[in-house]
Amino acid sequence: MMLDDLDEKILEQHLRDPRQSLREIARKVSVSAGTVLTRTKRMEKDGIIKGYTTILDHEKLGYQLTAITEVTVSKGKILEVAKEIFKIPAICAAYNVTGLTDVIIIAKFKTRKELSDFTKTLLGIPFVERTNTHIVLITIKEDFKLL
Repeated sequence: MMLDDLDEKILEQHLRDPRQSLREIARKVSVSAGTVLTRTKRMEKDGIIKGYTTILDHEKLGYQLTAITEVTVSKGKILEVAKEIFKIPAICAAYNVTGLTDVIIIAKFKTRKELSDFTKTLLGIPFVERTNTHIVLITIKEDFKLL
């Protein structure tokens, strides 16, 4: 589905503040609330809008460690490993990538022990050959909103 300028303006408003009403969005983008409702429902149906969420400050919740882990997987076994990775709650994002490793994982932890246990869990997954973990020192930007 192709988005036009109005769809992008509506999406931008949803991203800025998902709690604002359709009427407020309509006022800001200069269309009727019905138009915003129709377009929002269409974008939900088409899977462009997958849901609405709250953005948390992980550090204030005690998650002091962010780790970026490279995972090397046995040839042809990405799907098997992905099924196991999906089950680990500490993982915020996981990507099958090109390059020297096969998977990049971003995960958050409250303690070094949690990170250690996580690494051992990863290494215990069948077909995981090795991992290489990087610890984030300072988060410069963490925002997945593209508009």
